Amino acid sequence: MSGKDKVLILGANGQIGTELTQFLRARHGVNAVIASDLRVPDRPQEGPFRILDVLDREAIYELVEYERITQVYLLAALLSATSEKNPEFAWRLNMDGLFNVLNCARDCPSLEKVFWPSSIAVFGPGTPREATPQDTVMDPNTVYGISKLAGERWCEYYFQRYEVDVRSLRYPGLIGYKSLPGGGTTDYAVDIFHHALAPARRYECFLQPDACLPMMYMEDAIRATVQLMDAPAEQIKIRSSYNIGALSFTPAEIAAQIQSFIPNFVVNYSTDFRQAIADSWPSSIDDSAARQDWGWQPEYDLVRMTEEMLQNIPLQFPASPLEG
Repeated sequence: MSGKDKVLILGANGQIGTELTQFLRARHGVNAVIASDLRVPDRPQEGPFRILDVLDREAIYELVEYERITQVYLLAALLSATSEKNPEFAWRLNMDGLFNVLNCARDCPSLEKVFWPSSIAVFGPGTPREATPQDTVMDPNTVYGISKLAGERWCEYYFQRYEVDVRSLRYPGLIGYKSLPGGGTTDYAVDIFHHALAPARRYECFLQPDACLPMMYMEDAIRATVQLMDAPAEQIKIRSSYNIGALSFTPAEIAAQIQSFIPNFVVNYSTDFRQAIADSWPSSIDDSAARQDWGWQPEYDLVRMTEEMLQNIPLQFPASPLEG
């Protein structure tokens, strides 16, 4: 990113958006990054913010052209578990929002790069679960996964047809301390820390204790995202979405790691519809293409991640959201 670049983040109040906004402002200056969402963030922040609906195509075009935006990070979406409760709206939000941004990149001269997140939800029951390859069977059986798979195909189409420089990662479950869980199946791995630090020291997990899923600490996810966007275009060989990996663990394994710090923490298991979603997803990811093409390498393991989550959640949320 050059000194003349200007970034727009759509969906800046979410789990990824919160941390990406802070990272990019620290790196490039607060006025170089415009955050946007449907509502003002709960916590005051330094830097420009706009109320913006990703479904409002005209407003997106107007802002990009007026501010001469050069990069857009499209993070606004309905996540896996929430999408199952409102499939038609999830499809509309996830797909029309992407079309609005891709068309804007095609039509607006200033807009040079787009980042759009895909997900391990693009995989399904027919996908190899261990070391899931970059190119494999993709038969998602969730609304979220269907929309992400369709989005990947549209991203590659816009690159091939219109030369839109769009880049994407298939995020695994993301774990961070700066925002609360957002309605995804893997969000148990964030929620469990808040319950471990709450007075009751008790958590009811909606997945089975042996449900192994790919995960990533948010610091790694932000670094991967920016590293992908910084890479020269000729290094980006995949224009649908890159597999990206770091950790794989079960609820029982993360519970045991937390209990090594908080011995009286108790986890019970009562599965719901999200277990079926987890069963259709990989347990580990082959991300060799990302490592080879643009040098991806994770830095956090389960122990280091657990230490940082337990240290930082009380600082970020001095009064537990589970109290009262």
